[in-house]
Amino acid sequence: MVGLVSENLGEAYVNQHVALLRPLPSVYPAGFAYSLIDPHGLQAAARLAQYGATKQGLGLDQVRGFEVPVPPLPEQHRIVEAIESYISRIDSAVETLKRVQTNLKRYRASVLKAAVEGRLVPTEAELAREEGRDYEPASVLLDRILKERRRRWEESGRKGKYEEPTTPDISGLPELPEGWCWATVEQLACDVRYGTSAKTEETLTSGVPVLRMGNIVDGELDFSSLKYLPAEHEEFPELLLHPGDLLFNRTNSAELVGKCAVFRAAQVDFSCASYLIRVRFFFDVTAEYVAAFINSAAGRAWASSVAVQQVGQANVNGTKLKALVVPVPPAAEQVRIVAEMDRAFSVLKASLMLIYQDQARCIRLRQSILKWAFEGKLVDQDPADEPAEVLLARIRAERVGQPQGNGKRGRGRPKGTDTASPEQPPAALPHPLPATPIPQAAQAPATAARPTSAASKGQLPLFDK
Repeated sequence: MVGLVSENLGEAYVNQHVALLRPLPSVYPAGFAYSLIDPHGLQAAARLAQYGATKQGLGLDQVRGFEVPVPPLPEQHRIVEAIESYISRIDSAVETLKRVQTNLKRYRASVLKAAVEGRLVPTEAELAREEGRDYEPASVLLDRILKERRRRWEESGRKGKYEEPTTPDISGLPELPEGWCWATVEQLACDVRYGTSAKTEETLTSGVPVLRMGNIVDGELDFSSLKYLPAEHEEFPELLLHPGDLLFNRTNSAELVGKCAVFRAAQVDFSCASYLIRVRFFFDVTAEYVAAFINSAAGRAWASSVAVQQVGQANVNGTKLKALVVPVPPAAEQVRIVAEMDRAFSVLKASLMLIYQDQARCIRLRQSILKWAFEGKLVDQDPADEPAEVLLARIRAERVGQPQGNGKRGRGRPKGTDTASPEQPPAALPHPLPATPIPQAAQAPATAARPTSAASKGQLPLFDK
């Protein structure tokens, strides 16, 4: 990482992880600084030369020994002007991509909000009137579910009195579209239970994958990072997942607690960890619709209101999840809502993929500009420019007249040590130059390379020791 210090900066110091380079009077500071961030030049050499087991760095002698290209001074000014012009346009494009990315996130939130408010697709009541047919309201669906719930309990042979599920408190809740009703998660679910608390084995690479809270990303399950339990684990098959199970993240940061996704994979057995609650619904309840409500702004507000802070993390237990009140559409309308959400989110994903590609293209272009600049391919060369050899000769003369430091530290001289780590930059640089991580080799335009000589390759130190 390289930064160019502003001329307006007052007294300041650098720590031991920063090397302070002070160019000689004949060296153009901006041109020199840009030569230091060339990803295919000094930056590549620095990464090859760095050393250290836990924190890698460079010694000052290594920094002094790096070679940088030295174009004629007028060409340096043209190069800097061109670099800053191109990079300002790239920065503008990057900011535009960030704004589009933010708008797409808002679009996703808007789709979820419309879905759970009955505005994403025509309601079942509207379609029934248009088509001149009857339909089953959500209240009738809920009544069927409750009857089935009691029947299963009676057939199970359990002793004691049947406990009715928690009923919704609808005071203060908004009016629902025609045909919808309010219901609690407990009324809609046939099973709500925590995942396994068994410790997964680090060395196990097969068996039953255990989904954890990190596998829930933006309302979907990410299977790229999995840990396993043996297939003969004692909690199986009770804790194996079924297609359509909703996974609710009960413990996480305050911003992420309550996120959820629906499990649909069925090729192999899966389970879930104890920080997730598995919710299995009765017939005609589409899990993706319930997940959409929990992931919507209304669901996120509910999670924030009921979460309990515990040692830096928030928790929403199973009892509170069962009591969550959900707006329930008719069964057929749930299916249409989920289908429309899938269509909208597929467009969103495609747009995000294009944004990621354009962001990567901007990074490559930024690095290519710096590469071309110090290969002599970014700006035209003027034969009337003072040759770099003359500039280097003047630098040699200036170095003869420069006082040599005695290596002692003091307030009159910036501090320095034998190590300079790129991992800890200065506290603040007024004008930091663009970051340039080492990329894959960028393709240079097919133009003739400028002739080079030993002197123009910068084999002389350009700054005072």
